[in-house]
Amino acid sequence: MNMRQSGFNQSVKMFFGIFMVFVYLGMAVLLAMNLFDWSRTPMWDAVRWLFVVVFAAYGIYRGYRELKGDHTYGMRTYDDDDQDPGYTTYADRLKKQEGDNDNENQ
Repeated sequence: MNMRQSGFNQSVKMFFGIFMVFVYLGMAVLLAMNLFDWSRTPMWDAVRWLFVVVFAAYGIYRGYRELKGDHTYGMRTYDDDDQDPGYTTYADRLKKQEGDNDNENQ
């Protein structure tokens, strides 16, 4: 992957992250306004406010991560010092498998 593709991927991740922040905060606002008409019983009213708090808290957390620049989304990069000596990535295993297949074909 060249630098241009990498920059494009980072831009897409940033756009998607900001979009999802608006989705979570928007859902919190819509639920707080009772747009979905959930308050037929007191229990559903409590569930609705629970979801308002959860969506708002997660939206704020995601917004903080976007501002901080933490765009890993579960794809943590490991330093060489942190890795277990026996640890190999999936990409490394595929390269080794391709190399083994090439050696068999020769």
